Amino acid sequence: MYQWRKFEFFEEKAAGRGGGSSAAVPAEIAGHVTCCSGGRGRVAVGCDDGTVGLLDRGFRLSYGFQAYASSALFLQQLKQKNVLVTVGDDDQSSSQSSAICLKVFDLDKVQEEGSSTTSPFCVQILRVFTDQFPQAKITSFMVLEEAPPILLIAIGLDNGFIYCIKGDIARERITRFKLQVEAASDGSTSLPITGLGFRIEGQAHQLFAVTPSSVSLFSLHVQPPRRQTLDQIGCQTNAVAMSDRMDLIIGRPEAVYFYEVDGRGPCWAFDGEKKFVGWFRGYLLCIIDDQRTQKGTLNVYDLKNRLIAHSMPVGDVSHLVCEWGYIILIMADKKILCIGEKDMESKLDMLFKKNLYTVAINLVQSQQADPASTAEVLRKYGDHLYGKQEYDEAMSQYIHTIGHLEPSYVIQKFLDAKRIYNLTNYLEKLHDRGLASKDHTTLLLNCYTKLKDVEKLNDFIKDEDGIGEIKFDVETAIRVCRAAGYHEHAMFVAKKAGRHELYLKILLEDLGRYDEALQYISGLEANQAGLTVKEYGKILVEHRPAETVEILLRLCTDVGDPTTRRGSNSMHLLTVPSPMDFVNIFVHSPQYLMEFLENYIKAVKDSPAQTEIHDTLLELYISNDLSFPSISRENGFENHSIKETKGKETANGYKSGTRDKANLGKEGTKIAKDIADRRNKGLALLKSAWTPEMEDPLYDVDLALILCNTHAFKDGLLFLYEKLKLYKEVISCYKQAHDHQGLIACCKKLGDSSQGGDPSLWGDLLKYFGELGEDCSKEVKEVLTYIEKEDVVPPIVVLQTLSKNPCLTLSVVKDYIARKLEQESKLIEDDRKSIDKYQEETELMKREIEDLKTNAKVFQLSKCTACTFTLDLPAVHFMCMHSFHLRCLGDNEKECPECAPEYRSVMEAKQKLEQNARDHDLFFKQLRSSKDGFSVIAEYFSKGIVSKTTVPPENGR
Repeated sequence: MYQWRKFEFFEEKAAGRGGGSSAAVPAEIAGHVTCCSGGRGRVAVGCDDGTVGLLDRGFRLSYGFQAYASSALFLQQLKQKNVLVTVGDDDQSSSQSSAICLKVFDLDKVQEEGSSTTSPFCVQILRVFTDQFPQAKITSFMVLEEAPPILLIAIGLDNGFIYCIKGDIARERITRFKLQVEAASDGSTSLPITGLGFRIEGQAHQLFAVTPSSVSLFSLHVQPPRRQTLDQIGCQTNAVAMSDRMDLIIGRPEAVYFYEVDGRGPCWAFDGEKKFVGWFRGYLLCIIDDQRTQKGTLNVYDLKNRLIAHSMPVGDVSHLVCEWGYIILIMADKKILCIGEKDMESKLDMLFKKNLYTVAINLVQSQQADPASTAEVLRKYGDHLYGKQEYDEAMSQYIHTIGHLEPSYVIQKFLDAKRIYNLTNYLEKLHDRGLASKDHTTLLLNCYTKLKDVEKLNDFIKDEDGIGEIKFDVETAIRVCRAAGYHEHAMFVAKKAGRHELYLKILLEDLGRYDEALQYISGLEANQAGLTVKEYGKILVEHRPAETVEILLRLCTDVGDPTTRRGSNSMHLLTVPSPMDFVNIFVHSPQYLMEFLENYIKAVKDSPAQTEIHDTLLELYISNDLSFPSISRENGFENHSIKETKGKETANGYKSGTRDKANLGKEGTKIAKDIADRRNKGLALLKSAWTPEMEDPLYDVDLALILCNTHAFKDGLLFLYEKLKLYKEVISCYKQAHDHQGLIACCKKLGDSSQGGDPSLWGDLLKYFGELGEDCSKEVKEVLTYIEKEDVVPPIVVLQTLSKNPCLTLSVVKDYIARKLEQESKLIEDDRKSIDKYQEETELMKREIEDLKTNAKVFQLSKCTACTFTLDLPAVHFMCMHSFHLRCLGDNEKECPECAPEYRSVMEAKQKLEQNARDHDLFFKQLRSSKDGFSVIAEYFSKGIVSKTTVPPENGR
């Protein structure tokens, strides 16, 4: 017993009125506590002053009442009804009747007693002692609820008798009888009854009676009751209890004994004087007094698991009671100690930290935990064993978790540990319990292949060789058979399941039957063939490139099935695979991709994927590092030959590297030629896919620009820039190449405004030569010729630009400047003549206006200007010297019909000019598009637009 492990499965609970850990009997209960009982959510305590109090969960007094005049000796709360049965001393002075009486209180009925106290209704009062039942000292008390309101009350006395009262106490329909324990063996006075316990088995009612020297059993269901002595040893008061299996428990100094109806049962050698013995939720409670220290110890024993669940020192305990799931100890000083069991999770965590998994398993099983919790403990135990590499023992624990633990958890562990035998065992158990899935079946198949159990593998495959659905996962089964080398089995399953891609995977990756695979693909439907080629095309292109390209052309053009071409060609192309779907299979063989796409665009002219195809071809044509499989094979052969030759030469005593260098030079020349040929194809494709008749090209222009720029493909860049009218970018290409003649030729082509070109290119070209920093007199003279012709750059700008080049002399621009000065002088002379003319006309107009203002006007016309008849009155004369009959003017008599249209045109022009003055966008547009911006500004000033334009004031100013 001393080897039992000690744990702290219990802990002291906070139950005080203030929320602290300490509690005490309420101060309202003044007497000494003589008895107590738990039940129905309250604790009843009886005192030596005759009062009874009911305590709630916080040990507060719900209410108390005066049950007896003298003292309350025993009490018990019933479980089935809210009734309290008490035995006490009413201390009556009459000598003819005993003061000891039994009272029954109905706690659901409370009667008022004054203004401040309440008392439960007393249902019945019975005298315990009568003439037939002589008075003696009561030593024990027990109540059995048979079938309420029928009660069976046993009262043990110090003379060895037991008085029993049976019946409906409230209605006083009772019977009394007494039982006697066998007298002491030495002939002395009978020993007191120290403990009682009822046992019920069906209709059989039995009563255990304990004295200090015997244990007896009375069978109450027979008349008269039959006594049976179970043992010749007993115990003292309070060391008697009943277990939940209705076994009697007595505590003696040397051990704790259990008794059943047929005698003594298990015996537990717990040393020490047992002051109290109790039973709580399957635990044995013992308060053991230490004779040396005179202190008590509370031990909580888990007999099933053979461990001490809790042990703690306690003081002088006067009462032990269990209520609210707690062990409640009432001390002699009225302090209360409340001890509660920890939750299962806390107890298991404590055990797991100490690696006591066996104890944890026994604990959850003994406390009837749910299967999921038990499985979790078993899992952790299995993990512990697995970590110690005790795989067989770990698997035995995992097997017990089947049905609650996810199988993949166990399977993964034993796959990693390569414990194939344990894994096979687990999978077989999983199948035995009908919990295996198809994946588990396939995994079991995997185990059989790993174990080389060909017979079981064949049986498994043959069982499935019939009509119906395959019951296992095809991919996993094939993978298992392949890994184990059973390729024929894998091909059988793949073909039966119609998994063409898996069938081909075995042919290509495992067996290397490339011709057979191509033949198999040729026999498939177009859609299925396309899917298989997408998946395994890389392998086919690597080993059978020409044949693979041929199959792809048949798939994408559908040449072999002319019946499908009954509809339009465009509708037909929508039903066949696109060649772009197969581009990825040529990732290591771009040469054959180029061949495939070239043949496709020759055969199909209006493919929906035409743009993508052209983009891919452009990338192949323009790239520099395209690797050719044919060259690789030639290199491999040549390298092999070189190695053999080197070996022979070394054996003969000499080496030579000249031949190697020659071979490398030939290969470099061949690669350079191939690059040039591909780029010629690329330029041809750029031009053919974007002819002058096309508005948009049949390729991605941005991608083409990036490709050409990345791979320095100058011809392609120049073509694209020119098509996009990015003339300045074209010039930049020539500038980067320092191609002066090309620059000038390009400007001649692209700078001609009559052909829609950009004349400003000449200015950019002149700026380039001005900043070049080298002698380029010839080129500058040629450029100046075209600048002078197009008049795109003012002379002053020309001089400022060219002055930046220190290598140019004045002789380069001498003739140009002379011609420009002569032109400017001529223009100045013409302007002066125009100025004189305008000044004369203006002066003439001023004189006419002054004459009109100061002198009279004589009208001498004799005929009407409108009708040419003789002018008579009434007549109208206008200052413009036109005269009209009044009747010829009609309603419009305020303006001259002859001069009005001209006047209106002048006014409209003026209004239009004023509107244009407010249109800033038009002004700047003319300024930017003009060769000479100054002339535009001068024109605006000359027409009086700028000078007369007023800015409207802002709001608030």
